[in-house]
Amino acid sequence: MGRKVFLCGVIFILGVSATAGCVKTWPDSQPWQPTSLANEAAPQTTPLSADPSPTATSPSYLATRDPSLPLYTPTPDAPHTLPTPRTEEELYAIQRGDSLGVIAQRYGVNLNAIIQANGITNPDLLEIGKILTIPAPEPLPPGPSFKIIPDSELVNGPAVTAFDTGKYVDERGGYLSGYRDDVNNASMRGAEVVTQVAMEYSVNPRLLLAILEYQSGWVTHKQPAAASFDFPIGYKNQSYSGLYRQLAWAANNLNRGYYLWKVGGISGLILSDGAVIPPADTLNAGSIGVEMLFSLLYDQAGWQQAVGPNGLFATYQSMFGYPFDYAVEPLIPADLEQPQMQLPFESGVEWSYTGGPHGGWGSGSAWAALDFAPPSDALGCVISDAWVVAVIDGLIVYSKDGAVIQDLDNDGHYQTGWSVLYMHIDTNGRVPAGKMIKAGERIGHPSCEGGVSTGTHVHLARRYNGEWISADYSVPFILDGWVSSGNGIEYDGWLNKDGQTIEAWNGRQAENQIHR
Repeated sequence: MGRKVFLCGVIFILGVSATAGCVKTWPDSQPWQPTSLANEAAPQTTPLSADPSPTATSPSYLATRDPSLPLYTPTPDAPHTLPTPRTEEELYAIQRGDSLGVIAQRYGVNLNAIIQANGITNPDLLEIGKILTIPAPEPLPPGPSFKIIPDSELVNGPAVTAFDTGKYVDERGGYLSGYRDDVNNASMRGAEVVTQVAMEYSVNPRLLLAILEYQSGWVTHKQPAAASFDFPIGYKNQSYSGLYRQLAWAANNLNRGYYLWKVGGISGLILSDGAVIPPADTLNAGSIGVEMLFSLLYDQAGWQQAVGPNGLFATYQSMFGYPFDYAVEPLIPADLEQPQMQLPFESGVEWSYTGGPHGGWGSGSAWAALDFAPPSDALGCVISDAWVVAVIDGLIVYSKDGAVIQDLDNDGHYQTGWSVLYMHIDTNGRVPAGKMIKAGERIGHPSCEGGVSTGTHVHLARRYNGEWISADYSVPFILDGWVSSGNGIEYDGWLNKDGQTIEAWNGRQAENQIHR
């Protein structure tokens, strides 16, 4: 299968840096601490043994608990089967678009080990087709088994429907409350940026706020360190400056750890100093997501601090209370089944299946999405008169910037139950938020609007309780009886029905034509 022409455009932020030199947060690898705050004390954290209940002035929508009750230790998960680490070196042919950082991350090895094994003098200059020797990883002992958050505190799901991000940020009165950022050609307040990223990536806004506070103090302090103004999460890359891009990068990598852990795709975390640490096999996906993010920001000492009881956990607890009091379990029922859905276009019109299972939003989320392109003899971003239609009945709860979200339980919250994302929907003719719509009714025209897209198409993805549901895993994506499957390569895949097979392919091919 070749590379898809109509690549989905919701990959805003790439999760892997090209070099090791731009991922360490602060020179001493320690969490942010205020250095010159007028009349303000350093942020206080609450140790594990202390009463975690919010103060009397805490907002009513935060979790509260009887202070006489002891903190419980979350039950360790059943041991997670980790991929078997390689014990022998491998050979790899450099492909177009590769970087040494991407290759190192893919193979779970130290970047410097690849450089040394191949005698590379200029890591930024790679020759396509050159064969690299990939040494076997040299992991350290497993990381801590301390659970940081439940899964439902990583996902933007039922546990957060009553949380008012704007109200919380305003009540804390820190730098974030007065901050503004330009997002999609519009000026947004700091809290609005958090809400936007939480919606797009489906990552819990409380977690984003806690990470922002841990890294820069933006939530509670009016005068954070000047070094944090451009890079408040600490990822020092000019392409990711500003709050939106920093939070999007963080959310993408939180998702990367969460979903890779669920499919057994993590054997080790590569820290900013090149150390490879296998995660504890009794951790949950939410905690692994946090560990993954901090592995990209810290060396061993800083990472151990960040993922332990006195790191992000303590910051989170001081802001919102004990994180496991918010737990929604199970987030995904063991017997979950997709409701009946149809293909996202009108009868009698032949479309092209251009993208097999790939990221729901960003490169780090589950491969929850499929792509379909309308009939056209032209390639690229062209105006289309074809219509994207609803795959099922449900309430439209969001319609903006190329994205339409449909809530299937009609409670007004895309974080609960099933929801469907239709992406790259043109402004002209797009269904408005607040409208109840039936299966087959028009959503709008496919386009390149929203994110980054190389061709006019619709990107279709599912979520349940805020979690992206993979199109090639345990809950099949079924549209008019066509069942999605993949081969482990992003964007490659098939639709199968009654012995027929349609293959995702470049542009308009005989192999990828489909109609209702």
